[in-house]
Amino acid sequence: MKSIRILPFIIHLCITVILIIVLNRQWGNVPPVGKFLSPQHGFWQNADAVDKDFSEDLKFDGIQDKGSVYFDDRLVPHIFVTKESDAYFIQGYLHAKYRLWQMEFQVLAAAGRISEIIGRKALNYDKEKRRLGMVFGAEQSLSEIEKDSITKSQCDAYTAGVNAYIENLKESELPIEYKLLNYVPERWTNLKTALFLKYMCFELAGNEDDFEYTNAKTAFGIKDFEKMYPYFQDSLDPVVPKGTIFPPPAIALKPPPSTDSMYLGRTDSLGGGHARPDKDNGSNNWAVSGKKTKSGAPILCNDPHLGLNLPSLWYEMQITTPEFNAYGVSFPGSPGIIIGFNDSCAFGFTNAMRDVRDYYEIQFKDESMQEYWFHGEWKKATFRYEKIRIKGEPDLIDTVAYTIFGPVMYDKKFTGSRRTSGNYYAVRWKAHDPSNELMLFNRLDHAKSYDDYYSAIQWLHTPGQNCVFATKSGDIAIWSQGEFPAKWRRQGDFIMPGTDSAYMWQGTTPQPENPHLINPERGFVSSANQFPADPAYYPYYMGGSYPAYRGWLINKFLNQWTNITPKDMMTLQTENENAFAEMAKPVVMRNIDLTTLSEEEKKLYDILDAWDMRDDPESKGATLFDILWEEFTKLVWDDELGQTKLPTVYPHESTLLEGILRDSTFKFLDNINTPEKETLRDLMTIAFKKAAARCKTLNADGRLLWAKYKATRINHLARLAPFSRMDLPIGGGTNCINAAKSDHGPSWRMIVELGPVTEAYGVYPGGQSGNPGSPYYDSFVDTWVVGKYYLLWVMNKDDVNDKRVKWTMSFSK
Repeated sequence: MKSIRILPFIIHLCITVILIIVLNRQWGNVPPVGKFLSPQHGFWQNADAVDKDFSEDLKFDGIQDKGSVYFDDRLVPHIFVTKESDAYFIQGYLHAKYRLWQMEFQVLAAAGRISEIIGRKALNYDKEKRRLGMVFGAEQSLSEIEKDSITKSQCDAYTAGVNAYIENLKESELPIEYKLLNYVPERWTNLKTALFLKYMCFELAGNEDDFEYTNAKTAFGIKDFEKMYPYFQDSLDPVVPKGTIFPPPAIALKPPPSTDSMYLGRTDSLGGGHARPDKDNGSNNWAVSGKKTKSGAPILCNDPHLGLNLPSLWYEMQITTPEFNAYGVSFPGSPGIIIGFNDSCAFGFTNAMRDVRDYYEIQFKDESMQEYWFHGEWKKATFRYEKIRIKGEPDLIDTVAYTIFGPVMYDKKFTGSRRTSGNYYAVRWKAHDPSNELMLFNRLDHAKSYDDYYSAIQWLHTPGQNCVFATKSGDIAIWSQGEFPAKWRRQGDFIMPGTDSAYMWQGTTPQPENPHLINPERGFVSSANQFPADPAYYPYYMGGSYPAYRGWLINKFLNQWTNITPKDMMTLQTENENAFAEMAKPVVMRNIDLTTLSEEEKKLYDILDAWDMRDDPESKGATLFDILWEEFTKLVWDDELGQTKLPTVYPHESTLLEGILRDSTFKFLDNINTPEKETLRDLMTIAFKKAAARCKTLNADGRLLWAKYKATRINHLARLAPFSRMDLPIGGGTNCINAAKSDHGPSWRMIVELGPVTEAYGVYPGGQSGNPGSPYYDSFVDTWVVGKYYLLWVMNKDDVNDKRVKWTMSFSK
């Protein structure tokens, strides 16, 4: 009988043991269920109460004196300290408290360490980042950061603040992403801050089409390549006004004698199609002088266009020290204010779009890659052994050869997503060179005058940016700034020979020769990623990809307007006029053959005809035009691009538009695969009919309105749909000043009027907290969608009892 009573006990014990094992083990992508569902430590602990009290009294050894943080009703911190280093300690602590998972995940992505989190599926991604030299470049930058006592002290304090939070973090307080992915945060280091800056370098200076352009040149020949991928657009309205004459260059550039045969005339068959940053990673910025504003004070505006993610790339804050008082947005992962203003001036950036990443074909002696041919002799390569940890599997060592040009990104062992057939290609990227961009932001935060701004931007090497600036004393300026390789025409657009120095960069454009404007007579400066200068007059080749239309539209408005107010600038930043459509619609409408249209198609034609060329949320015409031009583009280019099975890229939309505006018999209209000779009218009519069929389906699905069709979304950084915001009813688009695409657009809108009392406005599509369970996770999104702004409260030290202060956090030893 006793044994019978023991049996149920043994069965229950076994079940209990099995459940413990099952519930505490990760199964595939599913985290340990028991741990994840634990009331004490699981995801339940990530839900913040609406009335949560953020006030705290904190004591840390890393604080030099004391500091206070006053949070307003949007959870924006206003930091007040007596020692500047304490500001960066507190900033690091706040970044970690509200954005820890985000800042670490971005750094792991930059370092090629995602396999540690999600396993083998990220292995190619990690290899590509390692072989691009992301960590190598960060190490070079860190050496410069730590050579300088100012940025070393800044970085050390920031890192100490991040680690002060991590060291006191309880398991129950771990951000939910750690619990879902079943890992824990590491300690922060100064190298991770340098890595974050390389993460932004990749986003802003990592784009190139060298392999795809090489394939296109091989397929079509250099003459047709020049027509399909021209250097610049007819509709050009550059940062420095068209027709400006530049002095002769300080560097006399000469292409190698073998350029025609070994470079332009060379035929190759290469892979392509690798993952790359969004080609529209850019921005708008402008500053208008007091002579054009109603108040008589300069107004500066900036809206950087980047991927739309939750948590947001930006974290809003004010930093007040005895040395400076700056307000704006910061990068979780890096100290200082990045875009913003202080008591004397305002500053912002757009991407300069210059190509600073080139490839060289390397000739190795054998597959050991120990030696490569350079200048008539075998030169020894160096090696970097990349240890890649893979979740649930043994570590992998990836051996990367380094040459005089840089790392061999593609070889016989790794072709990546480019399928390079095992040839050896080294990458020369400006982001590998030692630089200290932290000093740029440090100096701007402290700046009081144009001279301070000019001194600050000398520290900007990579990524190149159009740096806009304005002061309370009335100055406005813009410099296209960075260390830009001085190139001859088409240098670096194609894969270059790597057997000698003939095709290496011959120097860097001297800084005074970078395009710039200071207090121009027209009363404004602006940039929207267009060419910084007129290529017909600027002496250096500005290889890259430059959208023309937003810049043209901004300049049109700013040239016309006077008595400008901050409200006018809000209207301009959220303007949905489609500049491309303004130029293209007339030729489109002229070339649709109405006699061939059905009654249903004629109704859609009438919608397009009545369209006001605005990409407003409720517009049907915007959707119809977008689809029509997409179909027209494919009809024109697909027969040419189909001549090769190798990856290429579509020519820029301006090439096709300007081609048919100049010549209705544009060479590439005729389909080379048919006996008939197609005309512009033929193709436009076919494109319209294809678009009409697609629009009929969209209309039946309730998705014909522009906002429904575009379906702008803000993705969670790990693409977790429940933590994302989907189908936002916002207008705008690629060729609008309000450049909101499906998952990319204005990531921070800022307007600053520099009167006696600064009046500033801003908004970003996110919230201050990175916790999806917090009311402050996405609290700004709806305001951003409807084009509204928050008045930015620049708090004074006497405002501690102001009703706008909701919570206080004190820091001391």
